[in-house]
Amino acid sequence: MSKLEIRSPLPGTFYRKPSPDAPLFKTDGDAVAATDVVGLIEVMKTFHEIPAGLDGKNITFLVDDAEPIMAGQVIAEVEV
Repeated sequence: MSKLEIRSPLPGTFYRKPSPDAPLFKTDGDAVAATDVVGLIEVMKTFHEIPAGLDGKNITFLVDDAEPIMAGQVIAEVEV
C-alpha cells in the first residue's frame, strides 16, 4: 500500500466539520472518493471546501479541527 497526501491549497484555519454542531466530514479510517469534502479552510471569513482529490481506503488526518495551517501543509494522508 502506498500513501498519498492531501495538502492545503491556501493558508488559514482548517475545520473538519461544516459547523460547530455538525459531525466531521470524515474520520480517521474512512474511505474517501475524489469528490468527497474532507474539510474547510477559512480565510478572511470566507470558507473554502477542500475535496480529497483522490480515491483511497483509509484517511489519516494530521491537522486537528480549528487548527491554523499554511499553504502546502499536509492535511491528511490516504492509503491508495
